[in-house]
Amino acid sequence: MVRAAGTTAAPGRVDELPDPSWRLLLGRGLPQFTGEAVVPVLVFYVVWKSAGLGAAVAASTAVSLVLAVWLVRRGRDVVLVGLGAVFVAIQALVALAAHSATVYLAQPVVLSALWAFAYYASVAVGRPLIGVFASAWYPFPAWFRASAPYRREFGMQSLVWGTYCLLRAALRLFVLLCSGVGGFLVVSLVTGVPMLAGLLAWGLWHARRAFARLDVAAPGA
Repeated sequence: MVRAAGTTAAPGRVDELPDPSWRLLLGRGLPQFTGEAVVPVLVFYVVWKSAGLGAAVAASTAVSLVLAVWLVRRGRDVVLVGLGAVFVAIQALVALAAHSATVYLAQPVVLSALWAFAYYASVAVGRPLIGVFASAWYPFPAWFRASAPYRREFGMQSLVWGTYCLLRAALRLFVLLCSGVGGFLVVSLVTGVPMLAGLLAWGLWHARRAFARLDVAAPGA
């Protein structure tokens, strides 16, 4: 996506797209990542300690839904955002029915494990999920998303993310059942933000390097 000095871009080529600088990538993806992975859990824990389970579920659900509306207004994928909002609502209803913080927190752990298998399955059918999510970080055109290099790069990354999700889900569920909500929050933060940030940085770096080597023209160019 970044052409070498002294070369001329042909019409419709990858290097006509915006320069994938770290500022562009993080500016597009970091707010969504922080909002979905960090803020709702922290809001839940703080409100749960001060006002009880019902208020905590309501507050974290409200934060997640406000984020969903904000993402839709910014032009993000309505289907993906909608699925996330539906899960948040179901998670809240189940937790309130069971009246259990453990049940509330266990649901996204199970979902994480399901995502792991979804990552693996998406690679098997040639539609890697990380490639679907990549548009949150960079405006890839449809013709490039359909190319073999795109599927190959994000297929590899989907396998890495699937393994991470599966291992993290197993660890978080074990800690939640054995140590309670406090221990769960600590493990979630330790295996969450730092490791997610590391994986995201690696994924962005690797994709930038892989695609910068390409000389791919759009169909009909």
